[in-house]
Amino acid sequence: MPRRPGARRGSRLRGDDGNLPADVLAKLYEARFGTPPRSIAALAGDDSASARRIYRLSGDALSSIGVVNDDLAENRAFLSFSKHFRKAGLPVPEIYAEDSLKGAYLEEDLGDQTLLGLLQASRRGSKIGESALQVYRRAVAILPRFQITAGRGVDIRVCWPRAEFDRQSILWDLNYFKYYFLRLGGFLFDEQRLEEDFARFASHLLEADRSYFLYRDFQSRNIMVRSGDPWFIDYQGGRRGALQYDVASLLYDAKADLPEPARKDLLEAYLRQARKIGRVSREKFLRHYPGYVYVRIFQALGTYGLRGFFERKPLFLQSIPYAMRNIEVLLRERGFPVEAPELVRVLKMLVASPRLRLFGNASLELTVRVQSFSYKRGIPADDRGHGGGFVFDCRALPNPGRLARYAERTGRDRPVASYLSRQPRVRRFLRRAEEMVADSARNYRGRNFTDLSVAFGCTGGRHRSVYCAEALASFLRKTLHVPVEIEHRDL
Repeated sequence: MPRRPGARRGSRLRGDDGNLPADVLAKLYEARFGTPPRSIAALAGDDSASARRIYRLSGDALSSIGVVNDDLAENRAFLSFSKHFRKAGLPVPEIYAEDSLKGAYLEEDLGDQTLLGLLQASRRGSKIGESALQVYRRAVAILPRFQITAGRGVDIRVCWPRAEFDRQSILWDLNYFKYYFLRLGGFLFDEQRLEEDFARFASHLLEADRSYFLYRDFQSRNIMVRSGDPWFIDYQGGRRGALQYDVASLLYDAKADLPEPARKDLLEAYLRQARKIGRVSREKFLRHYPGYVYVRIFQALGTYGLRGFFERKPLFLQSIPYAMRNIEVLLRERGFPVEAPELVRVLKMLVASPRLRLFGNASLELTVRVQSFSYKRGIPADDRGHGGGFVFDCRALPNPGRLARYAERTGRDRPVASYLSRQPRVRRFLRRAEEMVADSARNYRGRNFTDLSVAFGCTGGRHRSVYCAEALASFLRKTLHVPVEIEHRDL
C-alpha cells in the first residue's frame, strides 16, 4: 500500500509485456467505474523502500490508488489481507479491482494525511499536539484487533515472504542490520562473536508467544488519518508472530521521535486493550518486550543503511540520529535482555559515534545528568556508553561535615548550603566547573548528543558534593535552559 504524501508526475516505465503501468491501471479503472480517469499522477518519493509503482487516478467516478508490482506474492498477500480485514470491520482500504497476471490493482484512496505528518505538524519542540496523540491512542486500541481477533483468521498460506516470524526471520533481520548498517557504515565488529550473540538473542525472542498476527510494518507512515480516525496500510509483510513486535514498531519509530512519557502511556493503553480482548499476560508481555524493541530497531537500521548508505536516499539517513537516541535510552534504562557482549559493545560504539548524530536536520534534546557520590564507594560508572562527561573532586573544599552543627545535615539543607556559599574557594571551584560544563553542553547540543554526565565527589557524599551538584543543576537550568536530572547516589 502506498505512502500518500509527495505526489508527483512519475516516469512512464514500460512493463515486460509492453504496457505502461499507468495504462494498465487506466484500463482497470475504466473497467471498474465505466469511465476513464482524467489524470494519473505517480506517488511515493525517496522515502519509499518498495519497488511498487504507485499512482493516484482521478476521474468523474472517484479518486483511486493504483499499484503495479512485479512481485506477485507480495500483491497476493496484500490483497488477501485487505479483503479479510475489511470483512472483519477494520479500517483498511477497499479493493476496487485487480489484474493478478499484470500485478496491478486499484484500492480506496485514503487521502494524503499520515499519522507521521500529523505528528510533525502538531509538534512544538518536544511536545506533541493532542490531535496526534488522540490518533495514536485510537491506533493502539485497534492494533489488538489486527493481531488477536481478525488476525487469527488470515490465510497463512499467502504470508510473504515467510509464514512466521521464526528463527530464520529473526536472523534475516539481524544480518540485515549487520551487513547493511554496520558493514556499509564502516563499523568494525567480530563477526563470529556477533553471530553467537545473535543466536542467543533469537532464542530469547522465540520464547514469546508467537501465535498472533504480526502486522510487521506498523509505524506512523503507514497509518493514514481521515476525519481524525486512523486507517491502516502496508501490512503485506504480515505473518504469525509475537504481539510485542508491532507496538514496538509504532512506539520506537525513529522519525516520529515520541517522548518517553508518551511511549509509556501508549504502551499501557495498548496492554489494556490487548488484555481485554485476548487475555494477554502483562508480565509475560513485558518480559520479552524490550527484546522486540531492539530487534525492530535493528531491522529499521538495516533499511536505513541499504537505502541511505548504499542507494544514497537522504531521507532514510535522517532517521539515524533518532534511532541512536532510542538505543541509548534502552541501554540505560533496560540494558540488553540476554548475555551479548559483542552486540552490546557494538551498540555502545554506535551510540558514541558523533557521525551518526549529524545526519539530516535532526535536533535532539540534550539532558545533563548531575550526581553526587562518595569516593569511598567509587566513581559512578558510565551507563550511557559514550564515556564522556566530568568528574569533579570536591575533597579539597572546606568540609562542613567536620563541624558538629552540620555533621548530621546534608548539602541540600539551607544552613550547610549557606555555609558553603560563603567560602571563596567553593565559589571559585563552582565558577570554573560551571564554565567547563556549559561550554561542553553547548557543543554537545550542536552535535545532537543527548546526554552529558557530571559527577561531584567528596569523602562521604553528603555535604560538599551534594551542594555542588545542586548548585550546578540550578545554574544550567537558568542559563542554558536544558533539562537536568539530578541524583545523589550516596546521600
